Amino acid sequence: MKILLPPSETKRAGGTGSPLDLAALSLPALLAERRAVVRALIDLAADEDASRRVLKLSAAQVSEVAHNRELLSSATMPAADRYTGVLYDALDAATLPSAGRRWLASHVWIHSAPFGPVGALDRIPAYRLAAGAALPGVRALRRHWAEATSAAIAAEAPSFILDLRSEAYVSLGPVPPSVSSAYVRVVTETGRALNHFNKRSKGLLVRTLAEQRPRVRSVRALRSWAESQGIVLRDSTDEGVLELVVDD
Repeated sequence: MKILLPPSETKRAGGTGSPLDLAALSLPALLAERRAVVRALIDLAADEDASRRVLKLSAAQVSEVAHNRELLSSATMPAADRYTGVLYDALDAATLPSAGRRWLASHVWIHSAPFGPVGALDRIPAYRLAAGAALPGVRALRRHWAEATSAAIAAEAPSFILDLRSEAYVSLGPVPPSVSSAYVRVVTETGRALNHFNKRSKGLLVRTLAEQRPRVRSVRALRSWAESQGIVLRDSTDEGVLELVVDD
């Protein structure tokens, strides 16, 4: 099984790892696409005013332009540790035991805008780029990434993908039809979709998987494991969608 997670707009600064090595990231077939976006971000960062417009930064956020300027020279840290916010606070990857972190490395991709999907423990720098940004010199990110990312996922041929991404990041790389998958929507018992609890519940789900490390190769196996943990995953009326049911 592979799990696809969205990134977070908020990130930890700093790091102790060597500078970004694009060729060392998971899904190496995406190297050309990664190089193009990284170069465009670095070029954009040379113009602070243009960066603010394109990246929709407030005056208080202008320091983030420096992160993009230094993409190839700044320190890195594992992606699962880089991201913060509701989902990643619930996952709390830094406190997982070594076996749990190894499980993340083997089973989780985090779908970033500048690098595409990366392994949970792939080392990345701090950056600023959202899925909807329009970078000068690069096609719209959806067109730049979608076909190449879907092809790269297909080439990896995972037995099953659990897709926990937001719709914006799904558009940057839909799961190919050749791969069995399920998209997760977080709802209440009455079917009401949630926002804040959506992210928190997804983070807790991945943490529990990393702690338990079940062998899951199909949606049926996933639902069986979830039932054993008291986690409610039910079919939706929408094909290919699972509903993760949480308390209101």
